[in-house]
This record gives sequence, C-alpha cells and structure tokens, in this order.
Amino acid sequence: MDHAPPVDYGFPMGAEKMVVLAQDVADDDPMAGLASLAQLRAEVEQAEAVLVRRARVNGATWAQIASALGVSKQAAHKKYCGRRLFGGS
Repeated sequence: MDHAPPVDYGFPMGAEKMVVLAQDVADDDPMAGLASLAQLRAEVEQAEAVLVRRARVNGATWAQIASALGVSKQAAHKKYCGRRLFGGS
C-alpha cells in the first residue's frame, strides 16, 4: 500500500516520530516503555505549545484555545501567556 509522504507540522519532532514513541510505550521492557513515555510527553507538550502559538497568531481567543484543550480559560492563559509565544529567547 502506498503511503502519503510524512507531513511536517512544524513540530520539533515530526508527528510520525510521536506515533513510533506511542507504540514503544507498549514495549515488553517496562523501563524502555517508561523512557518512551517520558520522551513522548515532552514532545506532546512542545507540539501543544506550537499549536497554541499558531492559534493565537491566527486570532483565537484564550477561551477558544481552552475549550479545545479541555481546560479552563484561566488554566490555558496561565500556562501559555507567560511563555514567549512569538519567538525570542
């Protein structure tokens, strides 16, 4: 079966790598699974930050972002407002 080429979503690690990490969580060795889970968690956090930044740049409100994330507006704002969402160090 032909597969479409991987899509680059601009995440630090491509979505296809996240899929591999998610599969590795089920490794027979629980320590290897835990290591994969920790790496996956970090990648998901980074991907979420990228998408929040993109949403804000595209005009989304904190309420809309919070709704998509399943958290309160205050929680989303607290987590991401203090971050440098628009680049810089």
